[in-house]
Amino acid sequence: MVKELQIRVLPEEAFDSERLKRITAKKAGVSIREIRHVEILKRSIDARKRPVVYQLRVEVYINEDFTPVTFEHAYCNVGNSSTVVHIVGSGPAGLFAALEALQKGIKPVVFERGQDVKSRRRDLANINKKGIVNTESNYCFGEGGAGTYSDGKLYTRSKKRGNLKDVLNTLVYHGASPDILVDAHPHIGTNKLPKLIENIRQTILEKGGEIHFNSKVTDIIVKDGKVTQVEINGKQIVNVERLILATGHSARDVYKLLHHKKIALEFKSFALGVRIEHSQRLIDKLQYKTENRGEFLPPASYSLVTQANERGVYSFCMCPGGIIAPCATDKEEVVTNGWSPSKRNNPFSNSGIVTEVRWEDIPEFHKYGALAGMYFQKSIEKRAWELGGKTQKVPAQRVLDFVNKKKSKDLPPTSYFPGILSVELDEVFPDFVTDSLRKGLLDFGKKMKGYLTNDAVLHATESRTSSPVRIPRDKVTLQHPEVKGLYPCGEGGGYAGGIVSACIDGIKVIRRIEEEL
Repeated sequence: MVKELQIRVLPEEAFDSERLKRITAKKAGVSIREIRHVEILKRSIDARKRPVVYQLRVEVYINEDFTPVTFEHAYCNVGNSSTVVHIVGSGPAGLFAALEALQKGIKPVVFERGQDVKSRRRDLANINKKGIVNTESNYCFGEGGAGTYSDGKLYTRSKKRGNLKDVLNTLVYHGASPDILVDAHPHIGTNKLPKLIENIRQTILEKGGEIHFNSKVTDIIVKDGKVTQVEINGKQIVNVERLILATGHSARDVYKLLHHKKIALEFKSFALGVRIEHSQRLIDKLQYKTENRGEFLPPASYSLVTQANERGVYSFCMCPGGIIAPCATDKEEVVTNGWSPSKRNNPFSNSGIVTEVRWEDIPEFHKYGALAGMYFQKSIEKRAWELGGKTQKVPAQRVLDFVNKKKSKDLPPTSYFPGILSVELDEVFPDFVTDSLRKGLLDFGKKMKGYLTNDAVLHATESRTSSPVRIPRDKVTLQHPEVKGLYPCGEGGGYAGGIVSACIDGIKVIRRIEEEL
């Protein structure tokens, strides 16, 4: 007999198979000798009361042997397939579109403007150590997209967008830890993502797909309302019938190209703010209410949200034991993001603290039409670059100093390698942003006593939470309403908000293409 149970256990019990057998035997009302196996289906932490416990949903095998389920994918060899889909971008949406294409017998041909995952490391070293931005290969552009070197958090609220478990199983199949299948907030870690991305590439190539690096799409040719060709690197022309645009939220040149060609775009509200950094020890203490969390509890995280000035203020991409990274994609701009290694064992924690930017907030940019948000976003990033000494150093301010509108006399240590400069952040952002952030931080300080401390520091800017542009698509065909064969996809299209939702959207587009075929 297999019985499903919900149990609450101490941290030291959650990873001890013998203890779990004793606990489940008591819960099920059977002898421990009858328990053959305890399979964990879901694992989450409940830190609301003391002591902190794990909540587990388990399957208990009573007088019945357990047989592990092996997950396999039916990837077809598509080398000789006459049905081809061209994919622009090798981020989560592009790669999962390619993998899904293999399962449907469709040959994927991927164009990636940046370099392969290993070669990207040199470009990241250059921006970290020398402040040199490679505009084609950086934290956002290159194999794996922005997710490869920015943490690999796999949590999503998009339960209705597709089969989340399929995405997680595919990641495990390509090298991720099976823990992501059971953890409530699964995480891979920046140190482990590159190998996983290489494994996905190997699957695509071994099954007859193509991936072309250093291949930037510089033009999209449309005839009689249908996409027919793309131009690569300003010279190579490739015939296409189905083109998936999975370019990510930072490919501004693609938005400009579509706008220039009068292909419809839409303004999309987005979030803007700062990246806050505390000591991880403090966040552990605030969340777990203990000076020492021990070896069985992970570094603590948090999720905060409030309303200020009738707009949302919230934490975004919280990285326990993490590092703040320079993520500019062009010269003369400063952008931050956060990431964590798999063990989350750095002494700092960081998170975006952002607020909404709406059309009515930026009237001076309305002249740019659908690209208004993009140009506003870029202006803020350039302002941060100027105030940071025209380097990759970021404008920074201690939290209480910011709340009290006071310039910080000095700044605490930071994980941000290029360095920080003391700047009043009111010089970086317009009033509607700073006013909302101040009120939001004050409310967060009430929700987490001790969060509002001058030992924490704000880094500007956190500006790439999502795309400020949406490329419209028909709800049924998923094609652009004006251009047959053009499929906006993932974060760059405005249809995803993280790794998992982007993966799901890539799968969704391929399944729609297969239905049409």
